[in-house]
Amino acid sequence: MHIHHDESRRAFLRRAALLGLAGTAAPFAGTLGAIGEAAAATGSGYKALVCVFLNGGCDYANTLVPYDQSSYEAYAKVRGAIALGRDTLSPLSTDGLSGGRQYAMAPALAPLAELYAQGKVAPILNVGTLVQPTTKAQYNNKSVLLPPKLFSHNDQSSYFQASSPEGAPSGWGGRIGDLMQSGNGAASLTCINASGNAVYLTGRQAVQYAVGTGGPIPLLSSSKTIYGSAVAAQTLRDLMTRGNPNMLANEHARVSKRALDTFAQVNAALAGAPVGNFTLFPTGNGLADQLKMVARMIAVAGDLGVRRQVFFVSMGGFDVHDNILTTQPTLLGRVAAAMRAFHDTTVQMGVADQVTSFTASEFGRTLSSNGDGSDHGWGSMHFAMGGAVKGGRFYGTAPTVGVNTNDDVGQGRLIPTTSVDQYAATLASWFGVGTSDLRTVLPNIGNYDASSWNLGFV
Repeated sequence: MHIHHDESRRAFLRRAALLGLAGTAAPFAGTLGAIGEAAAATGSGYKALVCVFLNGGCDYANTLVPYDQSSYEAYAKVRGAIALGRDTLSPLSTDGLSGGRQYAMAPALAPLAELYAQGKVAPILNVGTLVQPTTKAQYNNKSVLLPPKLFSHNDQSSYFQASSPEGAPSGWGGRIGDLMQSGNGAASLTCINASGNAVYLTGRQAVQYAVGTGGPIPLLSSSKTIYGSAVAAQTLRDLMTRGNPNMLANEHARVSKRALDTFAQVNAALAGAPVGNFTLFPTGNGLADQLKMVARMIAVAGDLGVRRQVFFVSMGGFDVHDNILTTQPTLLGRVAAAMRAFHDTTVQMGVADQVTSFTASEFGRTLSSNGDGSDHGWGSMHFAMGGAVKGGRFYGTAPTVGVNTNDDVGQGRLIPTTSVDQYAATLASWFGVGTSDLRTVLPNIGNYDASSWNLGFV
Protein backbone atom coordinates (compact mmCIF):
# COMPACT_ATOMS: atom_id res chain seq x y z
CA MET A 1 0.00 0.00 0.00
CA HIS A 2 1.31 3.44 -0.91
CA ILE A 3 1.64 5.83 2.00
CA HIS A 4 1.47 9.58 1.28
CA HIS A 5 4.31 11.59 2.83
CA ASP A 6 2.10 14.44 3.98
CA GLU A 7 2.91 17.24 6.40
CA SER A 8 0.94 15.75 9.27
CA ARG A 9 3.04 12.59 9.08
CA ARG A 10 6.21 14.64 8.97
CA ALA A 11 5.06 16.69 11.93
CA PHE A 12 4.28 13.53 13.87
CA LEU A 13 7.69 12.09 13.15
CA ARG A 14 9.44 15.29 14.13
CA ARG A 15 7.65 15.40 17.44
CA ALA A 16 7.90 11.68 18.10
CA ALA A 17 11.69 11.87 18.03
CA LEU A 18 12.63 15.37 19.10
CA LEU A 19 16.14 16.28 18.13
CA GLY A 20 17.06 17.83 21.44
CA LEU A 21 18.00 15.77 24.43
CA ALA A 22 17.71 17.53 27.80
CA GLY A 23 21.14 17.97 29.29
CA THR A 24 23.95 18.78 31.64
CA ALA A 25 27.53 19.87 31.12
CA ALA A 26 30.09 22.52 30.06
CA PRO A 27 31.55 26.15 29.41
CA PHE A 28 31.49 29.92 27.83
CA ALA A 29 32.95 31.62 24.79
CA GLY A 30 36.52 30.84 23.91
CA THR A 31 36.07 33.04 20.86
CA LEU A 32 33.66 35.87 21.62
CA GLY A 33 34.93 37.58 18.50
CA ALA A 34 33.54 34.79 16.36
CA ILE A 35 30.08 36.29 16.54
CA GLY A 36 31.37 39.61 15.27
CA GLU A 37 33.35 37.88 12.50
CA ALA A 38 30.27 35.93 11.43
CA ALA A 39 28.33 39.19 11.33
CA ALA A 40 30.93 40.81 9.12
CA ALA A 41 30.91 37.82 6.78
CA THR A 42 27.13 37.70 6.39
CA GLY A 43 26.28 41.38 6.79
CA SER A 44 23.21 40.51 8.87
CA GLY A 45 24.76 39.88 12.28
CA TYR A 46 23.74 37.69 15.18
CA LYS A 47 20.57 38.09 17.25
CA ALA A 48 19.03 36.09 20.07
CA LEU A 49 15.51 36.25 21.46
CA VAL A 50 15.07 34.82 24.97
CA CYS A 51 11.63 34.03 26.43
CA VAL A 52 11.54 33.88 30.25
CA PHE A 53 8.26 32.12 31.05
CA LEU A 54 6.90 32.42 34.60
CA ASN A 55 4.64 29.41 35.06
CA GLY A 56 1.60 29.69 37.29
CA GLY A 57 0.37 33.18 36.43
CA CYS A 58 2.56 35.98 37.76
CA ASP A 59 0.69 38.35 40.10
CA TYR A 60 0.83 41.70 38.32
CA ALA A 61 -0.16 43.97 41.21
CA ASN A 62 2.71 42.96 43.49
CA THR A 63 5.18 42.95 40.59
CA LEU A 64 4.59 46.41 39.15
CA VAL A 65 2.89 48.32 41.95
CA PRO A 66 0.74 51.44 41.48
CA TYR A 67 2.59 54.25 43.27
CA ASP A 68 0.92 57.62 42.67
CA GLN A 69 -1.14 58.46 45.73
CA SER A 70 -4.64 57.88 44.37
CA SER A 71 -3.75 54.69 42.53
CA TYR A 72 -1.86 53.32 45.52
CA GLU A 73 -4.79 54.01 47.81
CA ALA A 74 -7.12 52.14 45.44
CA TYR A 75 -4.60 49.28 45.23
CA ALA A 76 -4.24 49.05 49.02
CA LYS A 77 -8.00 49.17 49.57
CA VAL A 78 -8.63 46.22 47.25
CA ARG A 79 -5.54 44.18 48.16
CA GLY A 80 -5.92 44.61 51.88
CA ALA A 81 -3.45 42.52 53.86
CA ILE A 82 -1.48 41.44 50.79
CA ALA A 83 -0.66 45.00 49.65
CA LEU A 84 3.01 46.00 49.69
CA GLY A 85 3.72 49.01 51.90
CA ARG A 86 4.19 52.24 49.95
CA ASP A 87 7.15 53.12 52.16
CA THR A 88 8.95 49.99 50.88
CA LEU A 89 8.66 51.11 47.25
CA SER A 90 10.83 53.31 45.05
CA PRO A 91 8.97 54.88 42.11
CA LEU A 92 10.26 54.56 38.57
CA SER A 93 10.48 57.53 36.22
CA THR A 94 7.12 58.30 34.63
CA ASP A 95 8.19 58.42 30.97
CA GLY A 96 5.44 56.91 28.85
CA LEU A 97 2.76 57.42 31.51
CA SER A 98 0.09 60.11 31.65
CA GLY A 99 -2.49 61.47 34.05
CA GLY A 100 -0.05 61.59 36.95
CA ARG A 101 0.33 57.82 37.03
CA GLN A 102 3.37 56.26 38.69
CA TYR A 103 4.57 52.70 39.25
CA ALA A 104 7.24 51.04 41.36
CA MET A 105 8.79 47.65 40.83
CA ALA A 106 8.47 45.26 43.74
CA PRO A 107 11.48 45.64 46.08
CA ALA A 108 12.67 42.15 45.10
CA LEU A 109 13.09 43.41 41.51
CA ALA A 110 15.65 46.06 42.51
CA PRO A 111 18.33 44.64 40.13
CA LEU A 112 15.95 45.17 37.21
CA ALA A 113 14.89 48.60 38.48
CA GLU A 114 18.54 49.59 38.19
CA LEU A 115 18.54 48.46 34.56
CA TYR A 116 15.33 50.43 34.00
CA ALA A 117 17.17 53.54 35.20
CA GLN A 118 19.97 52.71 32.73
CA GLY A 119 17.46 52.43 29.88
CA LYS A 120 17.91 48.66 29.45
CA VAL A 121 14.53 47.47 30.79
CA ALA A 122 11.08 48.47 29.56
CA PRO A 123 7.81 47.57 31.33
CA ILE A 124 4.95 46.71 28.96
CA LEU A 125 1.57 47.33 30.59
CA ASN A 126 -1.46 45.06 30.63
CA VAL A 127 -0.34 42.37 28.21
CA GLY A 128 -2.49 39.31 27.71
CA THR A 129 -4.06 36.76 25.42
CA LEU A 130 -6.63 38.15 22.97
CA VAL A 131 -8.09 37.20 19.62
CA GLN A 132 -8.92 40.80 18.74
CA PRO A 133 -9.18 44.16 20.53
CA THR A 134 -11.72 43.72 23.33
CA THR A 135 -13.63 46.17 25.51
CA LYS A 136 -15.57 45.38 28.65
CA ALA A 137 -18.87 45.96 26.86
CA GLN A 138 -17.87 43.55 24.10
CA TYR A 139 -16.76 40.99 26.69
CA ASN A 140 -20.06 41.27 28.57
CA ASN A 141 -22.10 41.15 25.38
CA LYS A 142 -20.09 38.23 24.02
CA SER A 143 -19.76 40.17 20.78
CA VAL A 144 -16.07 39.39 20.19
CA LEU A 145 -14.07 36.20 19.92
CA LEU A 146 -12.18 35.43 23.12
CA PRO A 147 -9.30 33.05 23.82
CA PRO A 148 -10.90 29.72 24.74
CA LYS A 149 -10.87 28.61 28.37
CA LEU A 150 -9.79 31.88 29.92
CA PHE A 151 -8.18 31.57 33.37
CA SER A 152 -7.10 27.95 32.67
CA HIS A 153 -3.37 27.39 33.25
CA ASN A 154 -2.76 24.88 30.46
CA ASP A 155 -4.86 26.57 27.81
CA GLN A 156 -3.67 30.09 28.50
CA SER A 157 -0.02 28.97 28.65
CA SER A 158 -0.55 27.47 25.22
CA TYR A 159 -2.46 30.49 23.92
CA PHE A 160 0.28 32.86 25.07
CA GLN A 161 2.94 30.72 23.41
CA ALA A 162 1.05 29.59 20.32
CA SER A 163 -2.14 31.66 19.73
CA SER A 164 -4.05 28.41 20.20
CA PRO A 165 -5.23 26.43 23.27
CA GLU A 166 -3.70 23.25 24.65
CA GLY A 167 -2.76 20.85 21.88
CA ALA A 168 -1.42 23.57 19.56
CA PRO A 169 0.91 22.13 16.88
CA SER A 170 3.33 25.09 16.85
CA GLY A 171 4.25 28.23 18.77
CA TRP A 172 5.23 31.70 17.63
CA GLY A 173 8.84 31.25 18.72
CA GLY A 174 9.06 28.13 16.57
CA ARG A 175 7.33 29.86 13.68
CA ILE A 176 9.95 32.61 13.88
CA GLY A 177 12.50 29.79 13.77
CA ASP A 178 10.88 28.44 10.60
CA LEU A 179 11.66 31.73 8.86
CA MET A 180 15.21 31.97 10.18
CA GLN A 181 16.66 28.47 10.20
CA SER A 182 17.65 28.40 6.52
CA GLY A 183 20.06 31.25 7.24
CA ASN A 184 21.82 29.31 9.99
CA GLY A 185 24.76 27.02 9.30
CA ALA A 186 23.29 24.61 11.85
CA ALA A 187 19.53 24.87 11.28
CA SER A 188 18.85 22.43 14.12
CA LEU A 189 20.26 24.97 16.60
CA THR A 190 17.80 27.75 15.74
CA CYS A 191 15.30 27.00 18.53
CA ILE A 192 16.89 26.00 21.82
CA ASN A 193 15.01 25.07 24.98
CA ALA A 194 16.90 25.09 28.28
CA SER A 195 13.75 24.16 30.20
CA GLY A 196 12.66 20.81 28.77
CA ASN A 197 9.92 21.27 26.17
CA ALA A 198 7.44 24.00 25.24
CA VAL A 199 5.03 24.56 22.38
CA TYR A 200 6.48 28.09 22.09
CA LEU A 201 9.58 26.73 20.34
CA THR A 202 7.88 24.13 18.13
CA GLY A 203 7.75 25.28 14.53
CA ARG A 204 5.96 23.96 11.50
CA GLN A 205 9.38 22.80 10.28
CA ALA A 206 11.76 23.91 13.06
CA VAL A 207 12.32 21.42 15.87
CA GLN A 208 13.42 22.63 19.28
CA TYR A 209 16.77 21.39 20.51
CA ALA A 210 16.75 20.86 24.27
CA VAL A 211 19.76 21.35 26.46
CA GLY A 212 20.21 21.05 30.18
CA THR A 213 21.94 23.43 32.54
CA GLY A 214 25.28 21.74 31.89
CA GLY A 215 25.01 21.31 28.15
CA PRO A 216 23.55 18.76 25.74
CA ILE A 217 22.84 15.28 27.14
CA PRO A 218 24.32 12.67 24.83
CA LEU A 219 22.49 9.73 23.37
CA LEU A 220 23.38 6.57 25.32
CA SER A 221 25.24 8.81 27.80
CA SER A 222 28.20 8.80 25.39
CA SER A 223 29.10 5.35 26.65
CA LYS A 224 32.12 3.87 24.90
CA THR A 225 31.19 0.36 25.93
CA ILE A 226 28.08 -1.70 26.66
CA TYR A 227 28.59 -4.40 29.26
CA GLY A 228 32.30 -3.81 28.80
CA SER A 229 32.23 -4.23 25.04
CA ALA A 230 33.23 -1.41 22.69
CA VAL A 231 32.07 -3.52 19.74
CA ALA A 232 28.59 -3.83 21.25
CA ALA A 233 28.40 -0.06 21.78
CA GLN A 234 29.43 0.68 18.20
CA THR A 235 27.07 -1.96 16.84
CA LEU A 236 24.16 -0.37 18.70
CA ARG A 237 25.03 3.05 17.25
CA ASP A 238 25.24 1.57 13.78
CA LEU A 239 21.83 -0.05 14.18
CA MET A 240 20.32 3.21 15.48
CA THR A 241 21.59 5.27 12.54
CA ARG A 242 21.39 2.79 9.64
CA GLY A 243 18.93 3.51 6.83
CA ASN A 244 15.88 1.29 6.73
CA PRO A 245 13.19 0.64 4.09
CA ASN A 246 10.53 0.97 6.79
CA MET A 247 9.38 4.59 6.85
CA LEU A 248 9.23 4.99 10.65
CA ALA A 249 12.46 3.11 11.25
CA ASN A 250 14.26 5.18 8.63
CA GLU A 251 13.01 8.43 10.16
CA HIS A 252 14.09 7.26 13.60
CA ALA A 253 17.55 6.43 12.25
CA ARG A 254 17.82 9.83 10.58
CA VAL A 255 16.86 11.68 13.77
CA SER A 256 19.18 9.52 15.88
CA LYS A 257 22.11 10.32 13.60
CA ARG A 258 21.27 14.01 13.68
CA ALA A 259 21.09 13.93 17.48
CA LEU A 260 24.48 12.22 17.75
CA ASP A 261 26.08 14.60 15.26
CA THR A 262 24.56 17.71 16.86
CA PHE A 263 25.64 16.62 20.32
CA ALA A 264 29.22 16.20 19.11
CA GLN A 265 29.12 19.61 17.42
CA VAL A 266 27.68 21.47 20.42
CA ASN A 267 29.82 19.65 22.96
CA ALA A 268 33.00 20.44 21.04
CA ALA A 269 32.06 24.13 20.76
CA LEU A 270 31.23 24.43 24.46
CA ALA A 271 34.54 22.80 25.38
CA GLY A 272 36.23 25.97 24.17
CA ALA A 273 34.04 28.16 26.37
CA PRO A 274 35.22 27.64 29.97
CA VAL A 275 32.54 27.72 32.65
CA GLY A 276 34.79 30.04 34.65
CA ASN A 277 33.91 32.85 32.25
CA PHE A 278 30.35 32.89 33.62
CA THR A 279 30.93 33.95 37.20
CA LEU A 280 28.12 36.51 37.48
CA PHE A 281 25.32 33.97 37.80
CA PRO A 282 24.13 33.18 41.33
CA THR A 283 24.12 29.60 42.59
CA GLY A 284 21.08 27.80 43.90
CA ASN A 285 18.88 29.51 41.33
CA GLY A 286 17.36 27.23 38.68
CA LEU A 287 16.44 30.08 36.34
CA ALA A 288 19.97 31.46 36.59
CA ASP A 289 21.33 28.02 35.69
CA GLN A 290 19.16 27.96 32.56
CA LEU A 291 20.14 31.49 31.52
CA LYS A 292 23.78 30.64 32.13
CA MET A 293 23.41 27.81 29.61
CA VAL A 294 21.77 30.23 27.16
CA ALA A 295 24.70 32.61 27.58
CA ARG A 296 27.14 29.80 26.90
CA MET A 297 25.27 28.84 23.73
CA ILE A 298 25.28 32.46 22.57
CA ALA A 299 29.00 32.62 23.27
CA VAL A 300 29.72 29.81 20.82
CA ALA A 301 27.18 30.88 18.19
CA GLY A 302 29.96 31.92 15.81
CA ASP A 303 31.65 28.53 16.14
CA LEU A 304 28.34 26.78 15.46
CA GLY A 305 27.56 28.95 12.44
CA VAL A 306 24.25 30.34 13.68
CA ARG A 307 23.05 33.91 13.21
CA ARG A 308 19.54 33.76 14.66
CA GLN A 309 18.50 31.84 17.76
CA VAL A 310 15.30 31.72 19.79
CA PHE A 311 15.64 30.48 23.38
CA PHE A 312 13.16 29.42 26.06
CA VAL A 313 13.72 29.26 29.82
CA SER A 314 11.13 28.97 32.56
CA MET A 315 10.45 29.03 36.27
CA GLY A 316 7.42 27.78 38.19
CA GLY A 317 5.72 28.57 41.48
CA PHE A 318 3.74 31.69 40.53
CA ASP A 319 0.29 30.19 41.26
CA VAL A 320 0.09 32.14 44.52
CA HIS A 321 -3.36 31.33 45.87
CA ASP A 322 -1.88 31.79 49.33
CA ASN A 323 1.22 33.04 51.15
CA ILE A 324 1.80 35.66 48.46
CA LEU A 325 3.77 38.01 50.72
CA THR A 326 6.26 35.23 51.42
CA THR A 327 6.29 33.38 48.11
CA GLN A 328 6.15 36.17 45.53
CA PRO A 329 9.18 38.18 46.77
CA THR A 330 11.30 35.03 46.84
CA LEU A 331 10.32 34.14 43.29
CA LEU A 332 10.77 37.66 41.95
CA GLY A 333 14.14 37.90 43.67
CA ARG A 334 15.32 34.81 41.80
CA VAL A 335 13.98 36.16 38.52
CA ALA A 336 15.70 39.52 39.02
CA ALA A 337 19.02 37.99 40.05
CA ALA A 338 19.01 35.58 37.10
CA MET A 339 17.98 38.15 34.49
CA ARG A 340 20.40 40.78 35.76
CA ALA A 341 23.28 38.29 35.69
CA PHE A 342 22.33 37.29 32.17
CA HIS A 343 22.22 40.89 30.95
CA ASP A 344 25.51 41.77 32.61
CA THR A 345 27.10 38.67 31.08
CA THR A 346 25.98 39.70 27.60
CA VAL A 347 27.55 43.09 28.27
CA GLN A 348 30.83 41.40 29.18
CA MET A 349 30.57 39.31 26.02
CA GLY A 350 30.00 42.40 23.90
CA VAL A 351 26.65 41.17 22.55
CA ALA A 352 24.12 42.98 24.76
CA ASP A 353 22.70 44.89 21.77
CA GLN A 354 22.14 41.58 19.98
CA VAL A 355 20.23 39.83 22.76
CA THR A 356 16.69 40.72 23.83
CA SER A 357 14.97 38.92 26.70
CA PHE A 358 11.34 39.23 27.71
CA THR A 359 9.08 37.88 30.42
CA ALA A 360 5.87 35.96 29.80
CA SER A 361 3.24 34.15 31.88
CA GLU A 362 -0.07 32.50 31.04
CA PHE A 363 -2.03 35.27 32.78
CA GLY A 364 -1.94 37.82 35.56
CA ARG A 365 -3.97 37.44 38.73
CA THR A 366 -6.83 39.13 40.51
CA LEU A 367 -6.24 42.48 42.17
CA SER A 368 -8.55 41.43 44.97
CA SER A 369 -7.26 39.17 47.71
CA ASN A 370 -8.66 35.75 48.53
CA GLY A 371 -7.23 36.07 52.03
CA ASP A 372 -3.46 35.79 51.72
CA GLY A 373 -3.14 35.22 47.99
CA SER A 374 -4.75 36.00 44.63
CA ASP A 375 -6.64 34.02 42.02
CA HIS A 376 -6.31 33.45 38.27
CA GLY A 377 -6.61 36.60 36.19
CA TRP A 378 -6.03 37.78 32.63
CA GLY A 379 -3.87 40.78 31.68
CA SER A 380 -0.49 41.28 33.35
CA MET A 381 2.67 43.40 33.35
CA HIS A 382 5.82 42.24 31.57
CA PHE A 383 9.38 43.39 30.96
CA ALA A 384 11.72 43.48 27.98
CA MET A 385 15.46 43.65 28.67
CA GLY A 386 18.57 44.13 26.57
CA GLY A 387 20.96 46.58 24.98
CA ALA A 388 18.60 47.21 22.08
CA VAL A 389 15.59 47.81 24.34
CA LYS A 390 14.38 51.40 24.53
CA GLY A 391 14.02 51.19 28.28
CA GLY A 392 13.58 53.68 31.06
CA ARG A 393 9.97 54.28 29.97
CA PHE A 394 6.59 52.52 29.92
CA TYR A 395 4.75 51.07 26.95
CA GLY A 396 1.06 50.32 26.66
CA THR A 397 -1.91 51.68 28.60
CA ALA A 398 -1.99 51.92 32.39
CA PRO A 399 -5.23 50.32 33.61
CA THR A 400 -7.50 51.92 36.17
CA VAL A 401 -6.78 50.45 39.59
CA GLY A 402 -9.83 48.91 41.20
CA VAL A 403 -12.53 46.28 40.90
CA ASN A 404 -15.34 46.37 38.36
CA THR A 405 -13.80 49.27 36.47
CA ASN A 406 -13.97 49.59 32.69
CA ASP A 407 -10.58 47.82 32.60
CA ASP A 408 -11.46 44.59 34.42
CA VAL A 409 -14.02 41.82 34.32
CA GLY A 410 -14.38 41.55 38.07
CA GLN A 411 -12.00 41.13 41.01
CA GLY A 412 -9.43 43.25 39.16
CA ARG A 413 -8.96 40.69 36.36
CA LEU A 414 -7.56 43.03 33.72
CA ILE A 415 -8.91 43.01 30.19
CA PRO A 416 -5.64 43.15 28.19
CA THR A 417 -5.07 46.37 26.27
CA THR A 418 -1.87 45.05 24.70
CA SER A 419 -2.24 41.69 23.02
CA VAL A 420 0.37 38.97 23.06
CA ASP A 421 0.33 39.31 19.26
CA GLN A 422 1.45 42.96 19.45
CA TYR A 423 4.04 42.12 22.10
CA ALA A 424 5.35 39.26 19.94
CA ALA A 425 5.21 41.25 16.69
CA THR A 426 7.44 43.93 18.22
CA LEU A 427 10.01 41.32 19.25
CA ALA A 428 9.76 39.45 15.94
CA SER A 429 10.26 42.66 13.95
CA TRP A 430 13.43 43.48 15.87
CA PHE A 431 14.60 39.91 15.25
CA GLY A 432 14.30 40.36 11.50
CA VAL A 433 10.86 39.02 10.63
CA GLY A 434 9.43 41.07 7.78
CA THR A 435 6.04 42.75 8.03
CA SER A 436 4.63 40.45 5.37
CA ASP A 437 5.65 37.39 7.42
CA LEU A 438 4.10 38.53 10.70
CA ARG A 439 0.74 37.06 9.74
CA THR A 440 2.43 33.68 9.34
CA VAL A 441 4.03 33.92 12.77
CA LEU A 442 1.02 35.49 14.51
CA PRO A 443 -2.29 34.43 12.96
CA ASN A 444 -4.32 37.02 14.93
CA ILE A 445 -2.14 40.04 14.22
CA GLY A 446 -4.33 41.03 11.26
CA ASN A 447 -7.14 41.78 13.73
CA TYR A 448 -5.18 44.85 14.86
CA ASP A 449 -4.48 48.07 13.02
CA ALA A 450 -1.08 47.71 11.35
CA SER A 451 0.10 50.92 13.01
CA SER A 452 -0.13 49.14 16.39
CA TRP A 453 1.81 46.01 15.45
CA ASN A 454 5.10 47.43 16.64
CA LEU A 455 4.94 48.86 20.15
CA GLY A 456 8.37 50.43 19.76
CA PHE A 457 10.08 49.14 22.90
CA VAL A 458 12.91 47.54 20.92
